[in-house]
Amino acid sequence: MLTPRGLQQRSHLLQAVRSFFFSRSYLEVDTPIRLPVIIPEAEIIPIQSEDWFLQTSPELCMKRLLARGCSQLFQICHCFRRGERGRLHQQEFTMLEWYRTGWSYVELMHECEEMVRAVTAQLAAEEDAQADISIHRAGKEISFASPWQRMTVQDAFQCYGGMSAGEAVGKGVFDQILVESIEPNLGWQRPVFLYDYPIGLASLARQKDDNPEVAERFELYIGGVELANGFSELTDPEVQRQRFAREIGRAGDGDTQQSMPEKFLQALADLPDCAGIALGLDRLLMILVGAQNIADVLPFSESDL
Repeated sequence: MLTPRGLQQRSHLLQAVRSFFFSRSYLEVDTPIRLPVIIPEAEIIPIQSEDWFLQTSPELCMKRLLARGCSQLFQICHCFRRGERGRLHQQEFTMLEWYRTGWSYVELMHECEEMVRAVTAQLAAEEDAQADISIHRAGKEISFASPWQRMTVQDAFQCYGGMSAGEAVGKGVFDQILVESIEPNLGWQRPVFLYDYPIGLASLARQKDDNPEVAERFELYIGGVELANGFSELTDPEVQRQRFAREIGRAGDGDTQQSMPEKFLQALADLPDCAGIALGLDRLLMILVGAQNIADVLPFSESDL
């Protein structure tokens, strides 16, 4: 449970995020959190609300707004994922998500870096620190100075995983190696963008034009903690339908079984080229204030209720 000082820090973070996006003419939106159908993802278990679901992400609704003519959107909202508990997980958490038409994941990585640096500088000013700062985590100093590191998934697996990313996917150990061997090594000198994921892990990301084996997807890591997941958005409804069908098939007949989001797929045909990203604000605050557990930066964690 946060102290009054912690609540003030959290409030300053939210204000700094909004200030950054308003300064760039982004439109803030607030879409429904209770939905009849959500993104089919075999690894994410939604929380039901009667015969509907609490959102795992605002992605479906925000992309439908882009398809209706909006060009720059952001949203700060609560998302829900069943069974996610631990040092870095809560079943209810705060997500920042934003989208920009006419961009790819390259421009989005740059803006993500600018946003985190701007927010960090604004929070640091509250402590009379310099704008270009370093943070300390686990006894190590992490510089936020630009440019941040970029590393391909393939290079990360070769460096830390002992095999290629494609081999890890083929053996069904990609996630295990990523979590156990790669993530703990990322973002300790300065933040790092891990990019170009195998196409089989594309999710809603676009295939890379000059390398069909990978998708234009990236994740941001600071001090071994994954903070954000972004990509150049897939705009082909038929390819997206095929990917969703695979996810529904992988989920089987258990609690993760989901329906096809037909209205979203219809809108996808009108979606312009764009890029989007989801960033965990609770994790970002945890990093910036030196907390070790996500529960330490929440007004109320599950155990407090």
